[in-house]
Amino acid sequence: MQFRNSTERYGSVAIFIHWLVAAAVIGLFALGYWMVDLSYYDDWYRRGPDIHRSVGILLLAVMVIRVIWRFTNPPPLPLSDHQRLEVLAAHAAHGLLYALLFVAMVSGYLISTADGSSISVFGWFEVPSVTGQVKGMEDVAGSIHYWSTWAIVILAGLHALAALKHHFVDRDRTLLRMLGK
Repeated sequence: MQFRNSTERYGSVAIFIHWLVAAAVIGLFALGYWMVDLSYYDDWYRRGPDIHRSVGILLLAVMVIRVIWRFTNPPPLPLSDHQRLEVLAAHAAHGLLYALLFVAMVSGYLISTADGSSISVFGWFEVPSVTGQVKGMEDVAGSIHYWSTWAIVILAGLHALAALKHHFVDRDRTLLRMLGK
């Protein structure tokens, strides 16, 4: 498999980053959904949020790399049988997914640092607060984080359904290209 994208197919880097981000988003959403109901005396009360924050910070780094990679290594051209509206919808959905991911990650960071504390990433390094203590920021950022993550999951679900539609209904190579075939 080729390293870089070509006009016909995705390269190994783009494919790896795509599926890594997809797995991280699913895992983060599931963990976040589960951990909000934990009680103070639950063993995972601190561990769950620590993992969630650490993976979220690492995902932010991966997304920055992904954006740089996308600008320096354009994706393959749309398939010739795709309708213009499909191509525009795909571009809009991808752009919105990128934007929502950054909104979710920044708002998650602001929730965690609203009291001025830093975020420990698996004990490897600390990400400091850039805002210091800001009264009420945790609530505003929490609301933004909540709604942006739900929007990501819904839009990613539609994205997956569209890929399946291309594969099973249209019988084109859209999904196969993101599988490295």
